[in-house]
Amino acid sequence: MLLVEISIWPMDKGMSVGPFVARALDVIDRSGLSYKVGSMGTCIEGPYDDVMAVVKQCHEVLMVDCDRIVCQLKMDWRRDSAGRIEGKVKRVESLLGRPISM
Repeated sequence: MLLVEISIWPMDKGMSVGPFVARALDVIDRSGLSYKVGSMGTCIEGPYDDVMAVVKQCHEVLMVDCDRIVCQLKMDWRRDSAGRIEGKVKRVESLLGRPISM
């Protein structure tokens, strides 16, 4: 399974890019893959090809009316491992013996 954190936005649309980020999040939400939105990026988990297809679709939905797009990806692929979006956080909480802020 692939775990990706994506942050994508246009550079040519001024200071407020929320409407463009929302378009990418709509693609992610409609994908059916597990995901978790954060303030500076969104984690997506699933089979490699499926996740990468969603990343491509996020880029394509912004290409419609953006001339320059930045996309930052962090990727962690692990064979035969799923549920890491929540599992990685739960593991750290277990080690600390308390919940952490999300």
